[in-house]
Amino acid sequence: MKLVAPFALLMAVVGLAEASSLYGGFSDLQGRHNKIARQHQPLEGRSDPVVVARRSNSKKKRCSVKAKVCESTFRLLGGIDIQTSGQASASVGIQNVQDTPETPTPSPSKTKDSDTPKTTKAAEPASTPKSSSSSGGLIQVTSSVCGGNRATKDITDVSGPNGHIDWLNCGIDGDGWQPPPIHAKDVIAQDLGSALDKASSPFHACKSFIGKFQQYADEFGIPAILVASIAMQESSCNPSTVGGGGEQGLMQITKDKCGGAPGGNCKDVDFNIRTGVKYFANTLDANNGNLLVTLGMYNGWRRDLTIGDATRAAHSSCCRCQNNLDYLHQTLNGWMQNVDPYARNMGKYHNLDVCN
Repeated sequence: MKLVAPFALLMAVVGLAEASSLYGGFSDLQGRHNKIARQHQPLEGRSDPVVVARRSNSKKKRCSVKAKVCESTFRLLGGIDIQTSGQASASVGIQNVQDTPETPTPSPSKTKDSDTPKTTKAAEPASTPKSSSSSGGLIQVTSSVCGGNRATKDITDVSGPNGHIDWLNCGIDGDGWQPPPIHAKDVIAQDLGSALDKASSPFHACKSFIGKFQQYADEFGIPAILVASIAMQESSCNPSTVGGGGEQGLMQITKDKCGGAPGGNCKDVDFNIRTGVKYFANTLDANNGNLLVTLGMYNGWRRDLTIGDATRAAHSSCCRCQNNLDYLHQTLNGWMQNVDPYARNMGKYHNLDVCN
């Protein structure tokens, strides 16, 4: 019994020492955690440039390059606002699809390598800022009266890069045509200079006149692809064509414009093309640069035109004196895309078919 008390006392001392050592171990571990926490705490409370750059880039990645509401892409393209940038002069070129590649979204690897926001590059304006860069080659105009343009990359019977036929013909099925505010700079088109590189190009029919189209287009500040498209739409590039109302030659100019024709020949190629292009340019200026109104007027359209007005001559002795209700769609989404709209039966009205 005498040994029990000292032994118990010894065991108590050993237990106390172990407990003190264990508590000290937890204390050291907690100290290390606190030290690590102190090291990381500033990252949460400061504006670390790496964190800012990645947050900025992640927002850009969520914003589609093709969306016109993407503010970062809008700035990158030079801040062009198609609907508020003022009137376009006739000399403003139409957008060539192949000349306006889409701006690629930054890849994760490139974003990861950036330690600071690349404000210098973003601030630089594009060398040739064009609205289609942020749209994948689709017209960006909208209309308060007609709404969205419903443009499509694929060319269909009723739509294409320059909008849906119902939008181009806005109001014609009701109270009358209310043309959207389309200017030359807004229109998506192929380049006439390279159009003939494609074997299926309809402009092979115009091969002999391409140089003259370009010559007079340059003289009056009208895109050559538009001049060639009008010639294809009006005469299939046949200089001997005479229209149902007596219209003459490649550009189907009316007889009242034939004054001064060499030898009285209104079909003379140079005279005919130059006269047609000059008339278009003057009309474009008179319409404050509205290309859609001007294109319609070339086919006899006017604001407030209705289907009844356009087809009034259908059962007369001059059936082809009708206004072609598919004209705008066929020209803008057919010829100007290097596509033959007649071969593809583009349109929805086909009101001239009754004349065949």
